[in-house]
Amino acid sequence: MSHGALTTEQLMHDLQVHQVELQLQNEELRRAQLALELSHARYFDLYDLAPVGYLTVAASGLIVEANLNAATLLGMARSALVKWPLSRFIVKAHQDSFYQCRRQLLETGQAQSCELQVLQGDGVTLWVRLIVSALQDGSDAPALRVVLTDISERKRLDEALRETNKNLELAKQQADRANLAKSEFLSSMSHELRSPLNAILGFAQLMESGAPPPTPSQQASLDQILKGGWYLLDLINDILDLASIESGHAALNMEAVALDTVMRDCQTLIEPLTTARSVQVCFPALPTTCRVQADPTRLKQVLINLLSNAIKYNQVGGSVAVRCDSPAAGRLRISVRDSGPGLSTQKLAQLFQPFNRLGQEAGSTKGTGIGLVVSQRLIQSMGGEMGVESMEGVGSLFWFEL
Repeated sequence: MSHGALTTEQLMHDLQVHQVELQLQNEELRRAQLALELSHARYFDLYDLAPVGYLTVAASGLIVEANLNAATLLGMARSALVKWPLSRFIVKAHQDSFYQCRRQLLETGQAQSCELQVLQGDGVTLWVRLIVSALQDGSDAPALRVVLTDISERKRLDEALRETNKNLELAKQQADRANLAKSEFLSSMSHELRSPLNAILGFAQLMESGAPPPTPSQQASLDQILKGGWYLLDLINDILDLASIESGHAALNMEAVALDTVMRDCQTLIEPLTTARSVQVCFPALPTTCRVQADPTRLKQVLINLLSNAIKYNQVGGSVAVRCDSPAAGRLRISVRDSGPGLSTQKLAQLFQPFNRLGQEAGSTKGTGIGLVVSQRLIQSMGGEMGVESMEGVGSLFWFEL
């Protein structure tokens, strides 16, 4: 074989190898092109079918590109959106919000967001949340990527909530005014009732102690008048107390009150009742330094009320224990525990309701059903709180903290 033939054969071989290599490269290119097209299709699927609106806005403010959701939100075809300025779709009163958002983006380089109203093609307004970010192309005035999310329903619910809160506030103000008017009426009416009632009681007592003494029949009638009169006077006094507290007219003289003095006074005042009911009351020994911030007269009123209830609604020969504890720094708890019949869960829920005597109306124990409510309101007015624990067949524990 000649040298020329060998060279030709070598060239043919090299060409064949090169052709195979080109074919492989072309195949690789086709595969890469196919993968790119698939990726591109997936990107546009994600872009077009995203649940939010996407817009690409040129530095000039003109819309360059929009996905289907953006076109739907703005109420125009995608092809019609292109070349329109974005500001044309923003409600005039909200355009400053968008411009400020864009300015902060250009100053900080960080994505910005705001809430504003946009105009659809037919003039209908829509609330959207708008997020603006810059497309990094190295220019001083880059194009913008704008994301739009429909928040109309949330805005509608916010507005409904504001309207509801406004109505509730108005209703509360009306209720407060009605309560104040009620309290002032009760206070005025009670004062008007007390004068003639005192006259009735005074004349009944004069007749009872007059000469000649009343006959048995007359005495029975006088007893009924006096019994009903004193009960009515107690009721009026309780109503006056409650009305003055609820209307904010209850004057409180707050000071550091020595508890041992209050306890001794209460012990003396309830002694006749403990003797009549054969109930033993145990008071704690307190140092003179034990003091609470309270109105001394009102504090005594509250404690007398709790002690009287504990004795009156106790069993004959029962017991009452008064305790003082400090549940937290700067707080003192005074509790009154009795050995009475106790209260059911249902009765406990009704305990601090005015005029509710929890089924004791038909019993022999006198009461108005207001004293406990007055006591609770007084304690609250003095910056404290009152509570109760009870178990049927065991007894009840009433407490208040100051």
